[in-house]
Parts: sequence; structure tokens; C-alpha cells
Amino acid sequence: MKILEPLKLNGVTLPNRIAVPAMVTRLSGEDGFVNQPIIDRYVRYAQGHVGLIVVEATAVHSNKSGPLLRLSDDEFIPGHRDLVDQVHSTSDSKVVPQIIHFLKVARSGWRQTIDSLSEADIERIIEEFGQAAARARTAGYDGVELHSAHAYTLSSFLSRRNPRRDDFDGRTLEGRLAMFGRVMASVRRHVGKDWTVGVRFLAEEAIKEGYTVEDAKLIALRMAQLGVDYISLSVGGKFEDAVHREGQPLYPYTGYSGDRCMPGDWYPPLPHVHLAAGVKQYINSKGFTVPVISAGKISDPVDAERLLQTGQADMIGMARQLLADPDWVKKVEQKRGDQIVRCIYCNVCKQLDENFKEVTCFLWPKGLVQAPADATDGAAPQWPEGGAKLVATVDKGQVKLSWAKAVAGAAPIAGYNVYRAEDDGAAHVTEAVKSTKHSDKVVLGGLRYTYYVRGHDAAGRATPPSDAVRIDLPVPIAEPVVSSSSEVRHVPH
Repeated sequence: MKILEPLKLNGVTLPNRIAVPAMVTRLSGEDGFVNQPIIDRYVRYAQGHVGLIVVEATAVHSNKSGPLLRLSDDEFIPGHRDLVDQVHSTSDSKVVPQIIHFLKVARSGWRQTIDSLSEADIERIIEEFGQAAARARTAGYDGVELHSAHAYTLSSFLSRRNPRRDDFDGRTLEGRLAMFGRVMASVRRHVGKDWTVGVRFLAEEAIKEGYTVEDAKLIALRMAQLGVDYISLSVGGKFEDAVHREGQPLYPYTGYSGDRCMPGDWYPPLPHVHLAAGVKQYINSKGFTVPVISAGKISDPVDAERLLQTGQADMIGMARQLLADPDWVKKVEQKRGDQIVRCIYCNVCKQLDENFKEVTCFLWPKGLVQAPADATDGAAPQWPEGGAKLVATVDKGQVKLSWAKAVAGAAPIAGYNVYRAEDDGAAHVTEAVKSTKHSDKVVLGGLRYTYYVRGHDAAGRATPPSDAVRIDLPVPIAEPVVSSSSEVRHVPH
């Protein structure tokens, strides 16, 4: 499989094409130092054989911002070195920090914008990026990623909403690109040309008057011209449409652009792959082969492989999916894809971050701070004698399901996946729940729905599919449809 093939990025070779993008954990203290819970989070990805591990946003400066890692001083190097050493001693996974500069925000809703920065401020920021990259190399990282996405400083210079009217003039593309060019030059001066420097930026801002993929193609081309070693693409996550909560600083993932950045379960799978494909095709047409990482609700190995085989991406980024199951790569390697714990994009992890709580996954057993260990030995859970006894009823526009509790095998039951097929088509997981009940509220009269369930333990070992139930929902015309008028049938699975 192409997703399992190695890929060279400058002086480092990744063992496979799967990356975990930088994702906030809120596991660090406010002092900015690496602690053991932080190390454990990234070692867990290495245990799962993730090819490229990008450590959460790490500040190049000393502005306060809650539990945020830092590389703004030499005193932070030893902690990062410990993280790198433990990752490298675990597997062949490669690890880079994402380094970030951000501006000030206040609980009143006020935020600093880039037009307030003086020439001296800008020169300092440029140097801070270079020095932080040098510290990352000293700590033993395999490279560094420049955070040029979302609501933060470098992204604000790239934005079509850039308000500056000087050498960084937001009215021209060259003006918007000038800051990144200066930062890239500073980083190369500090780390040399033989070390991996990647970038994450937006394929689309997803705000009013923000740039689209047409600008992103040109931005990516300039980054390639400047010698970046990989391009990781995201979408949205901007301050411009953030919803302010009284007494709290702005959180840039609360508006529409935040939905686009972390598309929830109501979005279709792979909503952004066309953007990465467009950027890749464009820079390839100009003679550049910089690897492009595509991300956004990519969780199925079949989808990931297809994107690589068809040339729509060079690597696949999975944040929430790898949080849910860090062993995704290892399970694919071992042909245990049916044991992958699939992210359902409920965005509980996003809600935890927004509320300044440690980021965990809803699908993990309750109380865990890290993903549960993988397991291959021992029995999978089973249904009790008599089966799952799946029951479906229709009430007020929703289908209510209930079933018997599964019997634990080698490990306790962690939850249940609910599968749904429409009009006898392919069945897909529509929800994951901890209990033995689920209400499907997105159904439409005139369609046929078939449901079945599977219980699973924390390692993804699952029961056989339950017996299925099929429901033909009538189209309501004049009178309200009552439950008894819907036809519910049990069918062999």
C-alpha cells in the first residue's frame, strides 16, 4: 500500500505517509515546559507507528497563553529533548514541533491585529522564529513546522484581510507573502539547508472576503520556491467570525470557519480533499514536487490509499482520527483495519479545548488521559445468548434504537457502533455511543433504513454484527405520521 511507503523530506525519511497534525492537548502547565503527560501523548502515536508526528503549537515568544508549550528560551530545550528521545526510542516515527507566534487577546473580546506591529516588532518576530527553530534542532527534532494557518500571526499576514499598507501590504499578494519569506529566510539561516522545514497554512480562509484555493495555489508555489520541505493544508479557524463568550477570550473555532477547520459529523467525509489536490496539481505543473498533506475527515484506509494512488495528495493528515485510535497505522500494517476505532467527529475534543480542559477522546474508556493500549490477544466481545435483540421504533420524526448489552471478551466493552444503510445501500457507522440506546434524528420519509450494531472494546475488537432491522418510513402528506404506521421488520444480516 502506498500509505505504508517511506517518504523522504530533505534529510529525514518518514517510515510511511500518515501524519498527525499539530493538535492542542492542554496537558502542559502554564510554565510552557514539556511534562510527562505531554511526552506520553506523543509516544502513544509512535507506538502506533505514525509516520510524522507534529507536536502541538509551540510558542516562539513568551506571551502568556495558558497551557502552551514553548521554545522561546534555551531553558525549554531539555524537556523537548526528553520528548524526542522517548519518541525515537519507541519506533521509527519522526517528530517535529509546530512553532507559532500569536498576538494578544483579551477576555473583553478585544484582540491585537497585525497592523499594530511596528517594524521593530516584526524584526523581533522574524528572529524569534529562527531562534526557536535552532532550539528545536538542538533538542534533536527531525525538523520543524512553521504555523502559518488559522488565526495566528503568519496567517494574518497571508490573509486577504491583511490591513497593513507598507512592505507587508495586504492589497497585493507579494505584500502578503513578504512576512513568510522573511521568516523562512531566518529559519534557514539558523538551521541550515539540510534540515526539514515544513509549513502548515490554509487552503481556504472560509471567512467573508478571505482567500480561496486560487490564492492558496500561488501561496504554496511561493513556499515551494523558498524551499519548504512539505506543505500541510488546513481550512478556516479564524478570529474574524469567532463568537465571543462574555468573560472569555475569543476562540477562533466557534464560527463558520471553525466548523470548516474541524468539520463535524454533519459534514460529508473528505470535504477538503479537492483543495489539497488543486494545490498539489498546481505546484507540480510548475515543476515542484514538494509533498502535500491532505487532511479533514479522512479516516478510512481505503480513502487514504485512493487519494495517494490517484495523485491527489502525497501524505494524509489525521488529527481527530489518530486521537481516537493512535494505532491506525499499525492496524493497517497488520491487516487489522476492521479493528480501527473510527472517529465519529462528535467534536467533544474540540469542546474540551474551547472550555480550557485537557483534550481527550469521547471514544476512550472514561477517565483515561491517554488512548488505551493496543491489544491483539484475547477474545473479542460477543452478544449474549439470544443475540443483541435490536429494536427500532419511530417517534416524532426519529428512529429510536435499543439493544442488549454485549458480553465482554478479553477487555471491557468500550462502546457500540451504530450502522445505517439507506435504501439497501452500503452501511456506514452513523454514531458511536457508550450506552445501549441511540436516536437517529436525521431520517426522511419515503426512504428505507436498515440498522445494525456492533459492540467493541477499547482496542477495537468487535462483536459480530447484530441482527438488522429495516424501516420503511412513509412520506407525511396531510396528517402527522404516527409510529404505528411505520413498517419495522427484522431482517437477516
